[in-house]
Amino acid sequence: MSVTNLRPNMEHWQERVDMAAAFRWTERLNMHEGVANHFSLAVNDDGTQFLMNANQVHFSRVRASELLLLDANDPETLKGPDAPDPTAWGLHGGIHRHCPHARCVMHVHSIFATVLASLADSNLPPIDQNCATFYNRYVIDEGYGGLAFEDEGERCAALLADPKKKVMIMGNHGVLVIGSSVADTFNRLYYFERAAETYIRALQTGQPLRVLPDDIAEKTARELEEYPDQDARHLAELKAILDDEGSNYAT
Repeated sequence: MSVTNLRPNMEHWQERVDMAAAFRWTERLNMHEGVANHFSLAVNDDGTQFLMNANQVHFSRVRASELLLLDANDPETLKGPDAPDPTAWGLHGGIHRHCPHARCVMHVHSIFATVLASLADSNLPPIDQNCATFYNRYVIDEGYGGLAFEDEGERCAALLADPKKKVMIMGNHGVLVIGSSVADTFNRLYYFERAAETYIRALQTGQPLRVLPDDIAEKTARELEEYPDQDARHLAELKAILDDEGSNYAT
């Protein structure tokens, strides 16, 4: 029996709750786009089975029990009554099929990351601590080929072969972030949008940029990677706020 037939269910419950919280908070930060954009999380050893938001559901209404459980190797996925968005299947399915190190994948068209992706030079110079977080840790996709159906998903997956590169600046498109868990990936997504905002606003001043030396940027990036439990605490605090407000995300 296909894993897609098991929903709604209680399997991988804590992972579902974490995912739902990340969706709710992404909407609160206005980093969503209508009923588009998707997050996914691998739940088996080789990463090919994964949770993902259902087709055309607003981030503000995502609930843990309603996340889809999909199999990247199931060719019948798009034929069922609960079929995912075909572009989400193309992009996330391709990555989970080919990049087992990408346990969690978050793709959005957030404003400042997308502005950065729209520049002829989409590099992010280390002009502050947040920008330095991503020093030599992103890849720029220079070959946008239209909506992310399966061929485009396969092409994007090939760009994530280096496990050190955990952010894809998707030229003419948006941003895609990978990580080891929901907390790790959401934290990275949050700080990348903050870094992109700082850079874009700095460019708007028209003044020369104060760019960190390469050695200090790399040192800062390593220190932040090794900073203990910050990502887990970040997500835990967001869930606590949602719980205090009586949100139904964890249902």
